Amino acid sequence: MNLYDVILRPIITEKAVGKKETERTICFQVKLDATKTDIRNAVEKLFKVKVQDVRTATFEGKLRRRGRYSGYTSDWKKAYVRLQPGEKIPEFAEL
Repeated sequence: MNLYDVILRPIITEKAVGKKETERTICFQVKLDATKTDIRNAVEKLFKVKVQDVRTATFEGKLRRRGRYSGYTSDWKKAYVRLQPGEKIPEFAEL
C-alpha cells in the first residue's frame, strides 16, 4: 500500500488543533481498511517523526436528503496519532 493511499488528508478542526497543542496528537482521515501499523509507518516515513501510539475511530455515513431523494454519505475513518516526547510537530495546520 502506498503511503499517500493510507493518509487521505489532515483534519483541521478546533478540536484537532487543541489536541495538537495540548496532547502532541495530530488527526488524519485515513483509508477505511488501513491498520494502525500502516498508519504508524506512513506518518513516520512522511513526516520523519517517531510515533508513540495510534488510536482510530470509524464513522458510519449519515442519511442525507435533498427533496424527495435520499442517500447515505460514505463511511470514513479517523486516526489520532500521538508523537513521542521531543519530536517536532508538523505545521500543516498553519492558517
